[in-house]
Amino acid sequence: MPIGHPDFGKLYPCKCKIEELKAKRLSKLRDMSNLGGLTHMTFENFVPDGYGLNPEKQRNLRQAYELAREFAENPKGWLILLGGYGCGKTHLAAAIANYQIEHGRPVLFVVVPDLLDHLRATFSPESPVSYDQRFEEVRTAPLLILDDLGTQSATPWAREKLFQIFNYRYNARLPTVITSNRSLEEIDLRLRSRFNDHDLCRIHTILAPDFRGSGLAQDQSELSSLSLHADQTFESFDLRTHELPIKERENLKQAFRIAKEYAQDPQGWLVFTGPYGCGKTHLAAAIANYQVKRGYPALFVVVPDLLDHLRATFSPKSLVSYDQRFEEVRTAPLLILDDLGTQSATPWAKEKLFQLLNYRYNARLPTVITLAQESEVDERLKSRMLDISRCTVFEILAPSYRGERRRKRAK
Repeated sequence: MPIGHPDFGKLYPCKCKIEELKAKRLSKLRDMSNLGGLTHMTFENFVPDGYGLNPEKQRNLRQAYELAREFAENPKGWLILLGGYGCGKTHLAAAIANYQIEHGRPVLFVVVPDLLDHLRATFSPESPVSYDQRFEEVRTAPLLILDDLGTQSATPWAREKLFQIFNYRYNARLPTVITSNRSLEEIDLRLRSRFNDHDLCRIHTILAPDFRGSGLAQDQSELSSLSLHADQTFESFDLRTHELPIKERENLKQAFRIAKEYAQDPQGWLVFTGPYGCGKTHLAAAIANYQVKRGYPALFVVVPDLLDHLRATFSPKSLVSYDQRFEEVRTAPLLILDDLGTQSATPWAKEKLFQLLNYRYNARLPTVITLAQESEVDERLKSRMLDISRCTVFEILAPSYRGERRRKRAK
């Protein structure tokens, strides 16, 4: 450039070197980011509508995708993604990190148990970096992404270190992304109080099942036994018009009509009582199958099996905590409890069922219950079932369908 030109004496990269320099800069940022093998996880290869999800879960997953994309473009505040294993939260967190790197911005991505291991490693005499250096690098990162919060060993030291990191970033209002497979209630109270600051934090729970599973089959909870009742629909229900006396025939028609109307718009509680084999389980399963066919979730569970599932969570080998299992049932969008009253009536069983149904009663969550005429029901539950403003109780008068068939064959 001639003397006097504004660019005279300034250094500029040669055009042939620009791409090479850009690649080196991105490589350095990736090394700093600690992304490792997650560099392929981008917004472009994320599937926002999932695979075989019902409409509600599709909307929920797409909303998570849009929140992550919006945060990547303008990292402000905290984004907290909750959900089960394989639901896509780590992919979205890594996509935010990769987006930042592609735009030349520094980011630190770290799995929480690995972070604590890195901090512990600095106490070794052979560590090339001091604890203070490592800790400062994490808590002051321009954008910090912490994956799998809650999977770390919950020692007092670990809890204290995490609190110090979160508390510093909270007070400094530094952009942070957090993923966890724990519910908010299971997270340390001190952290939870900061997560509940709506001016700083956006919390989104992803409802999608593990995308590594087999699509629709994985969309059903492992608690649900609805697959065993797939053939029990309204179309396959036998009204027994040529078998029953007129009073019982009309009663069964009315039960069928009530169940079908409830399936179309599930609100409040619906309780079917009657002798074994009268058709109440078939109608309850038909309600669940109708909802699932429309793309809405329904949890169908036999009460003694439910209690066994809850007890199993106390085993050291259980992959799910009691709180997670209990929360899954009590907050299910539509819950069908089959054979209430046949369970072992221990004080523990009665208390768990009361807690479960009392929550659903107060939250006005749609619930279908079947119980035999001779079943004994806790007085506290009975009082809620008798609330006609929230609960419809219908007694099926028809005798056992299976018993009628046996008598006809014998005759």
